[in-house]
Amino acid sequence: MNSKENKLTFSRRNFLRTSALASGGIMIGFNLFTACKPNVKPSIDIENLNFNDFNAFIKISDNGYVTIYSPNPEIGQGVKTSMPMIIAEELDVEWGKVHVVQAKYNKKEYTRQVAGGSQSIRKGWDALRQTGATTKQMLINAAATKWGVESSSCKASKGIITNDKGETIGYGEVVKEAVLLEVPEKVELKKPSEYTIIGTDAVNVDLDKITTGKSLFGLDYKAENMLYASVLRPPAFGQKLESFDDGEAKKVTGVLEVLRFGDKVAVLGKNTWAAMKGKKAIKAVWKDAGELESTLEHDKILNGILDNEKLDVRREDGNVKKAFAEADKVIERTYHSPFLPHNCLEPMNFYANVTDEKVHLVGPIQTPQWTAGRVANLLKRKEEEIELEMTRMGGGFGRRLYGDFALEAAEVSSLAKKPVKVIFSREDDMTDGIYRPAIKYRISASLKDGEITGYHLKEAAINSNMYGLIPHFFPAGCISNYKVSSGNYKSNITTGAWRAPYTNFLAFAEQSFFDELAQEMGKDPVQLRIDLLQNVKDNADEKIEYSGERMESTIKLAAEKGGWGKSKEGVFQGFSAYYSHNTHVAELAEVELKNGIPIVTKVVAAVDCGIVVNPTGAINQIQGGVIDGIGHAMYGNLTFENGKPSNKNFDTYRLIRMNETPKVEVHFVQNELSPTGLGEPGLPPAGGAVSNAIYRALNTRLYKQPFIDEVGEKRKVLG
Repeated sequence: MNSKENKLTFSRRNFLRTSALASGGIMIGFNLFTACKPNVKPSIDIENLNFNDFNAFIKISDNGYVTIYSPNPEIGQGVKTSMPMIIAEELDVEWGKVHVVQAKYNKKEYTRQVAGGSQSIRKGWDALRQTGATTKQMLINAAATKWGVESSSCKASKGIITNDKGETIGYGEVVKEAVLLEVPEKVELKKPSEYTIIGTDAVNVDLDKITTGKSLFGLDYKAENMLYASVLRPPAFGQKLESFDDGEAKKVTGVLEVLRFGDKVAVLGKNTWAAMKGKKAIKAVWKDAGELESTLEHDKILNGILDNEKLDVRREDGNVKKAFAEADKVIERTYHSPFLPHNCLEPMNFYANVTDEKVHLVGPIQTPQWTAGRVANLLKRKEEEIELEMTRMGGGFGRRLYGDFALEAAEVSSLAKKPVKVIFSREDDMTDGIYRPAIKYRISASLKDGEITGYHLKEAAINSNMYGLIPHFFPAGCISNYKVSSGNYKSNITTGAWRAPYTNFLAFAEQSFFDELAQEMGKDPVQLRIDLLQNVKDNADEKIEYSGERMESTIKLAAEKGGWGKSKEGVFQGFSAYYSHNTHVAELAEVELKNGIPIVTKVVAAVDCGIVVNPTGAINQIQGGVIDGIGHAMYGNLTFENGKPSNKNFDTYRLIRMNETPKVEVHFVQNELSPTGLGEPGLPPAGGAVSNAIYRALNTRLYKQPFIDEVGEKRKVLG
């Protein structure tokens, strides 16, 4: 792992930052259920204590309560809880005395303030531990100096420092002295066996605010004199704005201004309703400026790419052509996936106030640094003039990586010379683009003497192809003659990352294919995977991303916990295993037929993500990923006609419903390896596990998503 990449800024400058030191304070609260009980301690309002700055991550009050700043964006993946847990563990404070605050974007104090790729915990693990441990050592050193003893004779636990004489002192009593000390070059980190916070269940730090409706999300943010902006965008990809008439829009009560910027029109109003109603009243003339593409054309184009032998080779081992020529049999299957919108529960939104002094930005964003830099470039301002605050996000799934909505807010505010908040409607959100690209995979395998001798994966995608690591995922290294090649079609329909990019569909294709291969070979599907993994265990190829040993143990755990091959009559099982985003996951799905309709009733997931920081949060991530994966594999579909998306809202775009969600049981492989991410890896195997179970229920192989359409065509079920 690259050490520069893996650290959150950790320096003497951070630790020696000081501010005015104020004493701690408490607020006494009244609680109806405890007020009449004897010896009840008054509650502490941690949020309103006066804290002493210690470094970029930590503040400590005089009475020992701690504020920990969480640097990375919170999308619902739980890092605002788990990252501070890592610091608190090494700092050795009680979790109940910790107050967590979302840090602002600050590239001087933090690095990799990004929520993407399930990398926040993996990249921050070492540096966050180092931050907590170094702070603790400095507090111990300050206490030792105060007592006139060697720091080696002192130890700390739960915010209390003790020396050999049995004397004790709290962190808050030495924090002012400690912040001025030299930063230790080396500190001792805890062993996993010593953890008291990491590995224990912690409630989401924002749970109270979420459940009581307190301000947290971008949509909640308000500022003095703020206007709301609703933006009219081209109705079709390939069209541009020629002219518009805003006469009727300006008659709408509450509409204050209408502005054109590029091929868009912003309607500014006193409230959301006025702005959106005004936008609908705009009479715009659009002109064609490019291809107006349709789904039927895309289908033909992608098939043509797969038929073309001149594709980009992304990995090639051995001689696939020779293996196929010498085979007893070659099996080939083609898998299809549609475009998908992200469908975040909270539509895109962002606040901007552009003044001569600074550019103030507030909102839900996965990439604050990239966004701040792009805004600075757009407005021709210095990046130091950009102040960006991150709010909690009501879903991201990759859509909030791109920040186009933040740039819109900044440009509109700059033109209007007023603070502005751009808000998308659901229709705006689903038709504005940056979708999961439509993709086709054609997979071929050669069989000789009952073994797989060759394997060729072809990818045809809209706009871009799988990123560079994926060709080195399973089954790379397992099959001696192995090839991955790809090609793409450049479309004006904007595409981008969608939860577990590329693998969200590729896992279904490959895992369904291996299930079919196992049947053809007369082998148990789970055993086939385990047998193949033996070939990669001693492979010296450093490009191979996954671990054969870890994948095998994950597969065995899922098979054991799910009772593979032991289901009761009427329950049909499907198995899938996949490595993505540095995490190994195996899933066993159970399907039952009700009135001839296959219903997913249960999924058992086994996960190797190293050390689990917060089990409650980790389980939630896997459960959410599994349900998301099943829902979109079964129902998700976005088509185009003459450049226009066919689905604009949830009345026509199908999502999984509450009564369709299965029970999801999660088990973790126990080890002491450094943790990896969980926001995405649970999703890719879900589609394959379900499709393989549906095959056993209906004797029907699925090659196209959404499953509801293909099964409906074949059996007229799942309606």
